[in-house]
Amino acid sequence: MEYRQLGRSGLIVSCLSLGTMTMGGKGNFAKTGDTDLEGAKRQIGMALDAGINLFDTADIYSAGASEEIVGQALKGKRDSVLIATKARFRMGSEINDAGLSRYHIIRAAEASLKRLGTDHIDLYQLHQWDGLTPIDETLEALDTLIRSGKVRYAGVSNFSAWHLMKAIGTAALKNYIAPISQQIHYSLEAREAEYELIPATLDQQLGVLVWSPLAGGLLSGKYRRDKDAPEGTRQLANWGEPPIRDQERLYDIVDVLVEIAESRDVSAAQIALAWLLGRSGITSVIVGARTDEQLADNLRAAEISLTSEERERLDKVSLLPLIYPYWHQARTASDRLSQADLSLIEPHL
Repeated sequence: MEYRQLGRSGLIVSCLSLGTMTMGGKGNFAKTGDTDLEGAKRQIGMALDAGINLFDTADIYSAGASEEIVGQALKGKRDSVLIATKARFRMGSEINDAGLSRYHIIRAAEASLKRLGTDHIDLYQLHQWDGLTPIDETLEALDTLIRSGKVRYAGVSNFSAWHLMKAIGTAALKNYIAPISQQIHYSLEAREAEYELIPATLDQQLGVLVWSPLAGGLLSGKYRRDKDAPEGTRQLANWGEPPIRDQERLYDIVDVLVEIAESRDVSAAQIALAWLLGRSGITSVIVGARTDEQLADNLRAAEISLTSEERERLDKVSLLPLIYPYWHQARTASDRLSQADLSLIEPHL
């Protein structure tokens, strides 16, 4: 297992992290999996044996059940691992039981600490933007939690680039402890983060955690052109993440994944994960699984190093078009672009 520094912090995390959205099996999250406590103990043990030190959950996952299971499964191991969780979404029926207000953030953190059975959260992440709450109120709440010792570091998730930069700028202006990372949706099928979020990461020296690196299973190799999808899969259950806007492009990507995987005698999922692990700015890729077999397969991705030719094939088949202002920058500003700019534009020059 490779270990990487999380942004500008001194925190070191494994390049693969274990996501726990499949744990609990309550409500809408039952579509992703229903791993119980015993199953979670097995999977967390597998992750620890592979060298993973970061475990990612959220209060909303199975209405808190995921956090409870993670806390119980990590008993006796808490001091040697890092726990990341998130808050923002509705956790009760009262009007203020959602959002990023100081009221909700502090109550949510206290509730997560109780469910996890711990006295601190290593990485506390804002799960989504809240356009109603002033960002300085949210950051002040995070600052309070960090200075109290209940939270070690803060991060954001699912922010746009201007949301991200507003948070960073406000933290600097108000002298609050700033977020060190962002958790983003990113895969061979969905590379939109390369337009702004990855360049912002490189420019601001943030850590990046990637969720849904296999596009909800679409990049596992099970979904092929002119073939019926496997019964009982998440996509058939109408999970809908990510939205597929170009099905033929998806199949083209999977064709290349499968060809490379077969030439190496590994799974397409391992190749898709290995591609992400080699992308600029990526700190850790969050893997999760409905079964122990899927998890074991995903963990082996950390051992794969793609050749430049293999990367070029995957880059080409999944490349995004340059939207404005990037096509204009490529034509007129290529003599004065930073590495952050070039992370998007260079393949088009």
